[in-house]
Amino acid sequence: MSRERTKISGSGERSRLNAKLIRDFGRSRAKAHKDIREGLPQRQRAGMPGWKKKRAAFPSLNYTRRGFRLKDGRLHVAGGIVLSVVWSRDLPGEPSSVRLYRDSVGHWYCSFVVPAEVWPLPETGRVLGVDWGVKETATTTSNAHDLPHAQHGRKARTRLTRYDRMMARRRPKKGQAASKGYREAKKWRAKTYAKIARQRQDTGRKWAKKAVTDHDAIAVEDFRPKFLARSSMARKAADAAIGATKKALVEMGRKHGRDIRLVHPAHTTMDCASCGARTKHALPLSERTYTCTACGAVSPRDKNSARVMLVRAGLNPAGAEGVRPPGAPLPEAA
Repeated sequence: MSRERTKISGSGERSRLNAKLIRDFGRSRAKAHKDIREGLPQRQRAGMPGWKKKRAAFPSLNYTRRGFRLKDGRLHVAGGIVLSVVWSRDLPGEPSSVRLYRDSVGHWYCSFVVPAEVWPLPETGRVLGVDWGVKETATTTSNAHDLPHAQHGRKARTRLTRYDRMMARRRPKKGQAASKGYREAKKWRAKTYAKIARQRQDTGRKWAKKAVTDHDAIAVEDFRPKFLARSSMARKAADAAIGATKKALVEMGRKHGRDIRLVHPAHTTMDCASCGARTKHALPLSERTYTCTACGAVSPRDKNSARVMLVRAGLNPAGAEGVRPPGAPLPEAA
């Protein structure tokens, strides 16, 4: 299933809202208990639902097939409410449910659930290996498909700092209502963050569409950047938006029927893509050139890791340079 998000403006009835909240609460609690019974790892479990304060949660409404309908480009929901919709795109199919929600800026959106359709692209006979990083968001086996760090957050840091100072000066005392100036500064800050998120999403989707269009199969490092949040590279890693870019690539590959293979990232920087030998010690981050002690191959560190992705994924490396051919022996490092 896929979701189509569209901007709207409107509200719902209190009684229907309470019923939907109870239904969502029950569904979330049942999913959390199911994950516990199945013994899923903690990071993969759905969290137990908890109560939120009104000012800490954004309003949302969920409607199933019987609770809404589309007529003449307008959204009719239960309770006789008619909403004028600003459509971002045409729906590819008949929606089965819709979720209305408000974001931090105050804009209302509707997210439709429609059957996912596959739009196959012509075959190219080429494969691609992708390695994630901070200096470059994505380093691939093809120089034409490398994704440089766009630095959207760094470019907007001056404005964000200004709004943070405005909020600090106008912050209300405990028990007092926020002033108009404080609310305006908070809204400008939220708009800036929303713009940065849209820029990152747009950059990731455009790159993913290009990579998927030019290659039949893609070996992607199954990288989880969560640990970077506790390192000195936390701000730069967050600005790189590795998780959002990886998600866009996987979704784009599924949409166009491409073969996306996730590769475990362990020891990818220690293995040689040419001969398969593994170094005895991990390379420090300051060392950006990989030199194999077994075959003498020298290549940029990230490029070597991208080629290792192809070998581990079992893809035919005919279109990638410097990759060990299938069936070649694996020598030991000296």
